[in-house]
Amino acid sequence: MLKEIVIAFQSWSEAHRFIRQHKLWKWILIPGIIYTALFAVGIYFFVTSANGAVSWASDQMRIESWLQQKRSEWLSFFFVMMGMMLRLILVLFYFSLFKYLILIIGSPVFAYLSEKTEAIIENKEHSFNWKELRKDAARSIRMALRNCLWQTLYLFGLVIMCLLPIIGWITPVIALFLECYYYGFSMLDFSFARNKFTPQQSIQFIGRHKGLAIGNGMLFYFMHTVIIFAPAYAIVAATLSFHKVKNS
Repeated sequence: MLKEIVIAFQSWSEAHRFIRQHKLWKWILIPGIIYTALFAVGIYFFVTSANGAVSWASDQMRIESWLQQKRSEWLSFFFVMMGMMLRLILVLFYFSLFKYLILIIGSPVFAYLSEKTEAIIENKEHSFNWKELRKDAARSIRMALRNCLWQTLYLFGLVIMCLLPIIGWITPVIALFLECYYYGFSMLDFSFARNKFTPQQSIQFIGRHKGLAIGNGMLFYFMHTVIIFAPAYAIVAATLSFHKVKNS
């Protein structure tokens, strides 16, 4: 798995050279501007609502007054940490749903970009086929919804787990790895669809090559330092890394 994570990391650096060399910037910038605007607005409102939800739950359970009665620094510390972990999990949950929404809305563009990338890699003339593109996009939407469902179920389990002292403090790390795995999987699925993998074959392939999904997802998070490039770079990098593994 470590080798595949390294391949995914290398593919991201190659993606930058590939995009620049083949003048794919319009396919990076247009989705990126839309993604950045929606993300900025969405994260502001969700962070505000997540803080309000945690504070409301705390007030309803009268945790603050109970802690004042107990006058225990350790109990106060544990509940502060629990609140922090819960807020982090909720923000990650929002981010997860937001990413899948972008995948679904942008699936035709992402499918086209993945198709064009593979055509350039294999020195083939790229011909636009709307029927095939629509078919691949629809297939990737179904897989994104499937991944979103499984990830949501796991995240609900992590919300419960984060209420446990000490053990709950690692839940954001687990949630982050789940995010990386399932989002990387969804990005790779554009290549799987074009190569005529059935959904079951895609799941089996990722089961054998988890590192590709995790590595791609990790670098998707890293690219949020320059957020505008994140989604399209992830598509190009996922296509490059799948091509390497497929040929090996």
